Amino acid sequence: MTNIFRITAAAAFLTLGACSQAPAEPPALTQGAWTLDGEASQLSYVSIKAGEIAEVNSFETVSGSVSEDGVAVIEIDLASVDTGVDIRNERMRDVFFVVADNPTATVTAQIDPAAFEALGVGASTMQMLDGTLSLKGIEAPFQAEVTVTRTGADRVLAVSNAPVIVEAGRFELTGGLAELQELANLDSITPVVPVTFSLTFER
Repeated sequence: MTNIFRITAAAAFLTLGACSQAPAEPPALTQGAWTLDGEASQLSYVSIKAGEIAEVNSFETVSGSVSEDGVAVIEIDLASVDTGVDIRNERMRDVFFVVADNPTATVTAQIDPAAFEALGVGASTMQMLDGTLSLKGIEAPFQAEVTVTRTGADRVLAVSNAPVIVEAGRFELTGGLAELQELANLDSITPVVPVTFSLTFER
């Protein structure tokens, strides 16, 4: 075997080896269903009392999924509300949400799978989503501007670009709010709260 033939054969072998090891393209986001990673997700809101005191609150337990055809369902465990103060948590559970009768709030939305068909790993896209919030048996529509980032082949992060405004009156919660105000001896509690979220989904 001549030296030229050996060199040519070696080069061809290395080229074939490199091609065989090239990473495959990750499957499109539209393939398969997705499950919310509760440990890597956050849902928060800001309450305002006495007209000027703002406090950040959150829900520690959130679950959900997105089906292959784009139906998103998020369930919020209302008993997991965390205001940073034990007695306040108790009042929120028992007086405001009445979790014994209303254990969860549910968010539903229809996502257009085609909008994410070409989203590669590391890429982001912004979408305006129309959804519905169900709380205490009452449903109300909302809109959320969301940035979706594909952080891995089978991992997606959805973050609100702006707060979603939730009004207590739309869910017949003003009576519980007034009771909270009286228990805490406050002049006022604002009946409107901005809600933000950072939700991670895995395929």
